Order: sequence, then C-alpha cells, then structure tokens
Amino acid sequence: MEYDIQIIRSRRRTLQIEIRQDCSIIVRAPYRVSRAEIDRFINERSSWIEKNLQKMQGRIRSMNIRDALTENEIKALTELARAYIPPRVAEYAAVMGIKYGRVTIRCQKSRWGSCSSKGNLNFNCLLMKVPPEIRDYVIVHELCHIPHPDHSRAFWAEVAIYCPDYKELRNRLRESGDLLFLRLE
Repeated sequence: MEYDIQIIRSRRRTLQIEIRQDCSIIVRAPYRVSRAEIDRFINERSSWIEKNLQKMQGRIRSMNIRDALTENEIKALTELARAYIPPRVAEYAAVMGIKYGRVTIRCQKSRWGSCSSKGNLNFNCLLMKVPPEIRDYVIVHELCHIPHPDHSRAFWAEVAIYCPDYKELRNRLRESGDLLFLRLE
C-alpha cells in the first residue's frame, strides 16, 4: 500500500513511525540513515501502519461535532489545571530534589507538557480530563527533563523511581489522549 509519509531527520539514534491524530504519517530518522533503509523500514511495518491508521480513523469517526470542547469548557479546564497542577509540581519537585522555574497552563493540540532549557514547565489544561495518576506521570516526566533534557536511559530510570508504572500510564495516555486532542479541532 502507498502512503503519504513525511520524513523528519534529526540527531536521533533510531527510526520511528508516528501516526498523528489527523491520520498523517511521520517517520523520524537519524541523519545517517539512507532513503533506501527508511523505505525498507516502512515496508517491513506496512501491516502495523495499516492497522493503526484504521484504528485512528475509527476513533475519528466515533467523534461527533457535539463532542468538541467549547471555549467555556476550555477556560474551566484551564482554571482547574491552574489550581491543581502547580501544587502537585511543587510536591513532586520537593520529593525529587529538583528546582524548576515557572509553571504555565495552556491548551495545546498535541502536547501534554514540556520543559524549557531554563526549567520552565508547561502543561496542557486537558490533563484535567485524565485520571490523577496519569496527570502525576506527566508531571514527573516533565520534572525529570530538568536534569535529563532528553529521553535517555538515565531519564527513564529517573521517571521509574517516582512513577514505577510509567509505561502503563504512558500507554493509557496515548489511547485516551488522541481522542481528547480531537475534541479541540
């Protein structure tokens, strides 16, 4: 099957396929990998791509226009997040011994959180629509980026100290998160 695939090259070590919530397909590749290797990687995973594209398309079909979040709902979620997330960040940072900068709440269409090089943390207001243990995982994840600005083994080892079931929580967030992001369209 033929796909319209965007290739993004960077200083990463491995190849990765990503199916976005708009059903676009992205392949992330190291600079050193040839186009032939990328094509072979895509062909070897064509059944995975097809299966996950169909799954994403089914999710989109199951969404109704009435499910889109209104401006008032987004404002309410933002206020809830401003009241909930900064104190949780402070609690975890104290336990982890991590100093951080500013905490900002935004409504973003594709990210749950981010950490700047200055230690400023950003969180998505949609986190208020997921269970508290998933919120805590995102908070721990972003705090761990302060000493580890990448997704290295050391980073994941640190996440595991404070959130031992992070793999399960990350998977749950990916499953429900795509649907939440679609509600912002």
